[in-house]
Amino acid sequence: MRGVDVSIFNEGVDWSAVKAAGFDFAICRTGYGKSGFDENFQRNVDGAHKAGLICGAYHYSYALTPSDAAAEAAFCKGIIERAGVLLELPVWFSMADSDEYKKRHGFEFTKSHVTNICKAFLDNIKPLNCGIYANLSWLEDLIDWQSLGCSVWSAQYNAEDNFKGYMWQYTDALQIGGQTFNGNVLYDKNAAPQAVEGATAPTQPQAASTQSVIQNILANARKDDAPAQPAQSAPAQSAISSILNAARENAGVKKSAPESPQDKIKNILAGVKKGK
Repeated sequence: MRGVDVSIFNEGVDWSAVKAAGFDFAICRTGYGKSGFDENFQRNVDGAHKAGLICGAYHYSYALTPSDAAAEAAFCKGIIERAGVLLELPVWFSMADSDEYKKRHGFEFTKSHVTNICKAFLDNIKPLNCGIYANLSWLEDLIDWQSLGCSVWSAQYNAEDNFKGYMWQYTDALQIGGQTFNGNVLYDKNAAPQAVEGATAPTQPQAASTQSVIQNILANARKDDAPAQPAQSAPAQSAISSILNAARENAGVKKSAPESPQDKIKNILAGVKKGK
């Protein structure tokens, strides 16, 4: 599945053109740092949805410490909640240093430190589904992504993806209808929509009780007007016994030692025959 990621730098997106060009999803920036709000976030999500695309979000990080990342997560979550939008795809924590802010502010470029920053964001964005975005070199050298246990969106502007995570950003020069986008490939085509507040899980069917199974057996027996036989045939007796045993297991009912299932069925059937 192909998609684009957008921010306030993508003004006036023609979402119908994006959809017509064969793209099916959009990752929309919520903002950056602890206070930078992307004013086009809700507009982009609404426009993409209206054109028939599914959406995720990303937040660009300026965190220098894990506590900074926790604050960014709270800020990002608040933006999404206030917008009231459905995100079918994950929220992404964008770990990069495109403008060298981190470098200028004495950032500790070590794998343990960067991984701890990512973990802080992931922990504090819950219950939203979240993954990590980074370029290939950061994923190889600075992020212990295996320990984070989350989805990974890798950036590598190349003809081939050498990482092959959940999603791949393959270009920053995708042309659609005269506009330039970042182009992405999502490998998991069966990605499930993330849970949203107020949604309820499908109700699981309830197992039939022992009593209801016996009532069904009795109802079927009463429909049979044939003369009473001395005893049930072996196949019929075995089938009824199997039904009762399965019903008892589902309902957590233990068999009574003094009376076997066969005897119980015989007694039930005897009562039915007397009532005819």
